Amino acid sequence: MRVDARIIHVEIDGETIQCTPRGRLFKEETEDKPEGGEMKNPIAVGDQVSVGHDGNPPGVEAVLPRRNALVRVASSHDPRGQVLCANVDQLLVVGSLQEPRFSSNRTDRILSACHHANITTGLVLNKTDLDRDGSAEEIAATYRAAGMEVLLTSAKESSGLEAFAELLRGKTTVLYGASGGGKSTLINGIQPGLDLKTARISAHWNTGRHTTSYSQLHRVEAVDGWVVDTPGIRTFRLFGLNNLQLRETYPEFAAYADQCHFPNCAHDHEPDCAIFDAVEAGKIAPTRYASYVEILDELAPPPDDAGTVLPPEEAGFE
Repeated sequence: MRVDARIIHVEIDGETIQCTPRGRLFKEETEDKPEGGEMKNPIAVGDQVSVGHDGNPPGVEAVLPRRNALVRVASSHDPRGQVLCANVDQLLVVGSLQEPRFSSNRTDRILSACHHANITTGLVLNKTDLDRDGSAEEIAATYRAAGMEVLLTSAKESSGLEAFAELLRGKTTVLYGASGGGKSTLINGIQPGLDLKTARISAHWNTGRHTTSYSQLHRVEAVDGWVVDTPGIRTFRLFGLNNLQLRETYPEFAAYADQCHFPNCAHDHEPDCAIFDAVEAGKIAPTRYASYVEILDELAPPPDDAGTVLPPEEAGFE
């Protein structure tokens, strides 16, 4: 399945047909407003839909209930939610060590969104052939400590491809990460016949050129699974979370959170914060904590009845 603006590519009995979404789908999405606010798109890759054949082209009449959906803020100019994919088994963040450089902040944003959506995650560190300073194992240790499965690969040297294939076997998997990180190259390494587009890296910006301009679901027969190849990302803002819910998306916080002085501690400005102490003691990675604080500043407070975190002057201390 693939979604191109107002054209929906739907697979029916092994055949792909082009459909157009009925106008009421956009109206229903606006009126229903799922958690977090208004949504930009009513249909996403991975959705199961019902199709009516009484028009030309056929029309998508309804979107069936989703078991999960990955959503982000549409853009800096559009606060609506954008559904990137739905009904998936797992999401693998593909991050390259160099060209482009690994971004813990971008990675952590995606992982938090998946945790909130109950989507299993993993991290693929690609381009290990460019690991000039030994950072691969350090990054891997950070995310393994957060309870994630981490795989080291080099698509160029065909290293780790067998293990990568096993991660995909029998599942519907989203590959997500920056342009140029090697998502398409890794898939091509497993099933060359797909011939997904790849591109060289911009030396000036150290970023990849966008060769995938839309998300598309591909059948990967070599692993008896499906892969959603996504456009490379540069920014990702969380949608539908408040600042209390964000804490729950960092699994490594759980071992220390109940030791904080305040039960509704935001792990930001409060004294006697066990999370901050754990960071200082090297028990929680500083990069993970830094991304948490940055995301926290972007999120709205929870509803009044959810135990809003109070500012210092109202929480009984100076």
